[in-house]
Amino acid sequence: MGEVLTLPGFSRLAGTVSGYRYVKVVLDRGDGAVHFIDSGGGILHVQYVACDVLGMSMDELARGLDAFNDAVYRDPGRRFCLGTLALHGRRAGGGEGFLSLETVDVDTMSRELLRDFYRAVRGWVDPAVRLVLKPANHLQEGYLVDVPAQEIPRVLAHELYSCATFVPLNPGSVRGRVRVFRSAEEYRAAAEPPQWHDILVMPRIPEDIPRVAGIIHAEHTTPLSHVNVMAAGWRIPNAVRLDVFELIERAGLDGQWAQYRVDADAADLVLTAARPPGADASAPWAAAPWAAAGRVALERPELAATPISALSELRTADRVRFGTKAAHLGEICHLVQHGSPRWLGFYQVPRPPRADLLRHLARQLDVLEPETEKAATATTELAAAAQRLVKEHVRVPRGIALPFSLHQRFLDSSATVRDAHARLAQSREQGAALAARCLDLQQLVRATPLPADLRDEIERAVVRHLTGVPRFVVRSSSNAEDLAGFSAAGLYTSLPGVGAAEQGHVLDAVREVWASLVSPRAVLLRRQAGIPLDHCAMGVIVQEQVEATTGGVLVTCNPLDRRDFRTVCLNVSRRSVAEVVSGSGSPLQYLCNTVEGTSRTVSLGSDGTDLDAATKAVLRKLALIGRLLQSHFSPDDSFARPVDVEWLVEGELIHLLQLRPFHSGGIDDSEENAG
Repeated sequence: MGEVLTLPGFSRLAGTVSGYRYVKVVLDRGDGAVHFIDSGGGILHVQYVACDVLGMSMDELARGLDAFNDAVYRDPGRRFCLGTLALHGRRAGGGEGFLSLETVDVDTMSRELLRDFYRAVRGWVDPAVRLVLKPANHLQEGYLVDVPAQEIPRVLAHELYSCATFVPLNPGSVRGRVRVFRSAEEYRAAAEPPQWHDILVMPRIPEDIPRVAGIIHAEHTTPLSHVNVMAAGWRIPNAVRLDVFELIERAGLDGQWAQYRVDADAADLVLTAARPPGADASAPWAAAPWAAAGRVALERPELAATPISALSELRTADRVRFGTKAAHLGEICHLVQHGSPRWLGFYQVPRPPRADLLRHLARQLDVLEPETEKAATATTELAAAAQRLVKEHVRVPRGIALPFSLHQRFLDSSATVRDAHARLAQSREQGAALAARCLDLQQLVRATPLPADLRDEIERAVVRHLTGVPRFVVRSSSNAEDLAGFSAAGLYTSLPGVGAAEQGHVLDAVREVWASLVSPRAVLLRRQAGIPLDHCAMGVIVQEQVEATTGGVLVTCNPLDRRDFRTVCLNVSRRSVAEVVSGSGSPLQYLCNTVEGTSRTVSLGSDGTDLDAATKAVLRKLALIGRLLQSHFSPDDSFARPVDVEWLVEGELIHLLQLRPFHSGGIDDSEENAG
């Protein structure tokens, strides 16, 4: 380039992604030239280098794409350094702002290369413009630890995330009524609870919200909390927007109808005044839009007498007797011991222009990369290496599963409970009357003693399988959860810290889980999904409580970018998994690339400090294991359905607590009705 890059020059060359203006840059170390690429057309770095600099054809590039990527992203003696300049600070009136220079997240650029790259670009950017280096992954952060900030000024990804005013959590567009609550107390005291057509605006959204049309968080939140997972399943627009109270107040939108839109690539959400439903006769506002969508598919439970089983004895097919949650844990126990013929599925699917991703998996598993003429042998080696990884690191805390039939026997043991249950199933009541009926039945379930034979059966199973366990977690395993269109995340009860020394506590906890099947919120949300109560059954898991404190949730996708097939997202707490799923705290957030094997910290949450390098290494293994589990549990041979996993880390061991499908996806642009 013949002249230094000024901010006006930057603007002429810039493209836009996720609301940020950016310009792609290439350093040719062969002649020292720095190329600023016209980025408005979305040209790829490798395409520019291969075709515009080296004179290759697109066909030549496609045939040798993996080798070319290695040459520009991994080779320590590389000729080219590829990066991006992004502009920060101008969108919110922050003066002239500053530029960050970063590579792609898979780049293994060394300390010396990072230093050369920064210095070269700094020499061709207007000295009046602040330029900082943004390390793209944990590897680069480690290389720069000992480099003085005066030599290479830098900013970390989590520092930018923490001051981001807008974070799109789930895309979509909806028209609804804006309801603002500045605190949980104000929300609880409201005379009118949120309705299906409301756009709920709060600092932190409570776990027990009813189904609404849209959500706006006024503070940074846990992307993988129960409420945000539910919002993804409901396919409603959901975002973080700092200063949203002031935005709504200026526009006079509190209590008014508005058009609300979240776009993953936008710089901000859209919230503008809209006509109320009565002003638009063509819009079907008389009923919630999901009412006409048909019932959620639900397997009928098997209620024939079934013995209590150890989790390790269950397989996926046992979900019709024990629930999906228990059956999945049993399946994982089997996988740890015996492996899966589907481990490699995700990596074998063509990802144009690549025929498969097996060589990338081989690199992560330290297996000789597959060669075309030895594909069968290489695949066998890869599957064996995947199995070693899972067997070495994964544990499922031991436990027992109480079948649906045990719950049915309890209902049948008391005419009072059975009749109340039947009346609720047949009830057409709504609102307060329905809630009162649900609460009465819940209290009846809690207060009704277990018949002696059921009590003895549970106590014998605890003694047989869980002797010596000091504390239990007692959790739900219903057939009415983990479904397409109805995730039910956090809907039913899980009780940690149940004491083994007093067996009555286990029995009380079992009844509490059974009672959660008929909570007012559970009954209402199932009705909205077209799931009748008399089709529902509740299994119970009684499981050893692992005392490791570092844990959280992962999903085998990037919730903020559904096009990103490489990435696994992890939300982490040093205190408890409950803090992550409840959304009560701000977790650490990580993105792990399960193709090239890199990772990066997105947010430090409320902790303020990052995890140590050893724990980050375990999280990268966990992310890869999550991808293998996605392959095994995939319902078809696309291997594309992400999974949601709750986990704990104890040294090198990874305790898996739960696995379910992660039902995500935004609302199509044409879907303009609330909900």
